[in-house]
Amino acid sequence: MAPAVAASGERGLKSLVWQKLKTSVFDDCWKEEEWKIILLDDFTTKLLSSCGKMTDLLAEGITVVENVYKNREPVPHMKAIYLITPTVKSVEGLINDFASKSSSKYKAAYVYFTDFCDDKLFNKMKSSCSKAIRRCKEININFLPYESQVFTLDVPNAFYHCYSPNTEKTNDAVLEQIAEQIVTLCATLEENPGVRYKSKPLDNASKLAQLVEKKLENFYKIDERSQIKGKTHSQLLIIDRGFDPVSTVLHELTFQAMAYDLLPIENDTYKYKTDGASGKEREAILEEDDDLWVKIRHKHIADVLEEIPKLMKEVSSKRKATEGKLSLNNLAQLMKKMPYFRKQITKQVVHLNIAEDCMNKFKSNIEKLCKVEQDLALGTDAEGQKVKDSMRVLLPVLLNKNHDSYDKIRAILLYIFSTNGTTQENLDKLIQNVQIENDSDMIKNWKYLGVPIVTTSASQQRRPSRKDRSSEETFQLSRWTPVVKDIMEDAIENKLDSKEWPYCSQCPAPWNGTGAVSARHKPKTNYSEDRKSGSKLIVFVIGGITYSEMRSAYEVSQAFKSCEVIIGSTHIVTPRRLLDDIKALTVTKSKDTVYFKDE
Repeated sequence: MAPAVAASGERGLKSLVWQKLKTSVFDDCWKEEEWKIILLDDFTTKLLSSCGKMTDLLAEGITVVENVYKNREPVPHMKAIYLITPTVKSVEGLINDFASKSSSKYKAAYVYFTDFCDDKLFNKMKSSCSKAIRRCKEININFLPYESQVFTLDVPNAFYHCYSPNTEKTNDAVLEQIAEQIVTLCATLEENPGVRYKSKPLDNASKLAQLVEKKLENFYKIDERSQIKGKTHSQLLIIDRGFDPVSTVLHELTFQAMAYDLLPIENDTYKYKTDGASGKEREAILEEDDDLWVKIRHKHIADVLEEIPKLMKEVSSKRKATEGKLSLNNLAQLMKKMPYFRKQITKQVVHLNIAEDCMNKFKSNIEKLCKVEQDLALGTDAEGQKVKDSMRVLLPVLLNKNHDSYDKIRAILLYIFSTNGTTQENLDKLIQNVQIENDSDMIKNWKYLGVPIVTTSASQQRRPSRKDRSSEETFQLSRWTPVVKDIMEDAIENKLDSKEWPYCSQCPAPWNGTGAVSARHKPKTNYSEDRKSGSKLIVFVIGGITYSEMRSAYEVSQAFKSCEVIIGSTHIVTPRRLLDDIKALTVTKSKDTVYFKDE
């Protein structure tokens, strides 16, 4: 099993999900001194890997982990736990294991579905192997805890279904499933939040919000174990991806966002060599089990490069201090501490490698780009002077032969976003001059996300006003703040406009949404005290979140201690990946390649 965060660690969502799995699954079928096999499908493998390790499973009496789709050797003397999604493929895997009494693979089956299993599938299972099934439950965990305050639904292809002009018929079914998954997140958090959505420019957010509200109502009506019947002191905001196109294409210089943008990190795994190009290749997994990663992932690259060597010196000096006095006792102590020192140094070497890799890319090309991007995104330069001619700012990037087509497309998009669209003539010239005809859909297809790309010069609007953050200390090349951070702060301070952010339900008392309060209430500044401690703000973006938006959730939670912000999406995006997905929106996919979740 892939390494993951220790279940015992205090890691927010991950810890919560592990606890729920332990209670709903492992404790439910626990028997002293009885070992079991666990069968997983693709989604539940990721789910278990995201919050537990093999050692945690061993502690729960699990001795073997198997894939329900694959052929396996029978172990008829052992009982099996089936932790699976309620899909045809997974249920057929279970049925095949008990096709006949004489060829049953296991002694008995304990079946736990991640979510609601429809009657047709349930009856098929019941008629085929009911005698073998000792337990059958729905545990309501149909999302992945990616970090302590970040979740994903693990449905990247939902982007195509929600925004492609070719999939209008499947859009409703996709939103229906996303809504069911969001309800399992709320159930895990034991929240019944007030649901709000961003009303423009598309109607995906509105449709999804209404579906979620309806499903929450039904869930808490029929869930006998739940004490929650009314609304809790939490809010769920649902937003379409086009709400902030800038943050998706800008080069970020905070450690995590920069590394995932510039380096080939796949499945959170970074590959590096310790002894130059000829050295042995090593792998490191970027996860919350690594305290140093948690400490530095949201810091600016300049701070990271300063901090890691200091930590390395610190560990080395501790080691030398122990080595200094040669007594048997000290030697014994040193032997005990060696693995700890080695582990500490290894982590620091990994992060120093990542930081140096990022800086090599930055120095060669990205540094010049960043100034242009920041000026275009904010409409002002580092001195606060207004950018009068965006095209003049953009041209040096387009003329520079060292920048690849992705970087030029990102800069062109920022130029277009800064003027809220450009003329068809201007767009054609840009595409032709930069010779990106084959990738021009990476620019044009943003219109399907409700982002203005081609407009008449008369209809070009001014950029929407943003919070003034000029007093906040920032690096010159990192002046942009993701729009979601403004939204989070405004939601917590009750400043969201109720016309722009309508409620689908009755608003919970402490979040009255309009920002207006009667004289009998406390003044606005004390809103946070009004709320029960531990209220939550859940933000869900349809079509991907960026690493900088994830960082915003932690920053806002830190600033407003009374409210924890949790952010999630269908999946997590990097700029390059999102541009590829945008380009693919107008590609007609054959029916067998258009799937949503494993059906």
